Amino acid sequence: MVEAPDRTTARAPSHKFRNKPPRPDPVARRTLLSGQANDVIRALTLLLLYQLGGETLSRAFALAVPGPVIGLAALFVTLLLVPRLADTLRATTRGLLGHLSLLFVPAGVGVVAHLDTLAQYGPGLILALVLSTVLALLVSVGTFLLVVRLSGGADD
Repeated sequence: MVEAPDRTTARAPSHKFRNKPPRPDPVARRTLLSGQANDVIRALTLLLLYQLGGETLSRAFALAVPGPVIGLAALFVTLLLVPRLADTLRATTRGLLGHLSLLFVPAGVGVVAHLDTLAQYGPGLILALVLSTVLALLVSVGTFLLVVRLSGGADD
């Protein structure tokens, strides 16, 4: 004969059946707050702070260099001095660079919105772009040849 299990020991404690929501686990909460989303927010905040600092310096001293360029230079120097900071920024910056093409959509919309202006000044704009590119290439070649001649590199 098989005995039935004792049901008095198999019951769950009565407090489990109350209608109170379970208390959040403080360890789990700490894990959620320090997760990957928080790292992205930290990295974006850092990038924007450097841009803001560069913009502030550029405007405060009326510099001809744009603020984001100054901020980028300051970030570069900081990354050289504190290499472990690169690990903090790496995942976020790769994500931004992977979706960089989305940042050009507003410029494309702007061009489409001003097609009549582009049609009016387009031929002159294209001519100016082509001529300035050719001129920049010729100046670069001339500079290179001058440096080679002055440094005696043609004898090698």
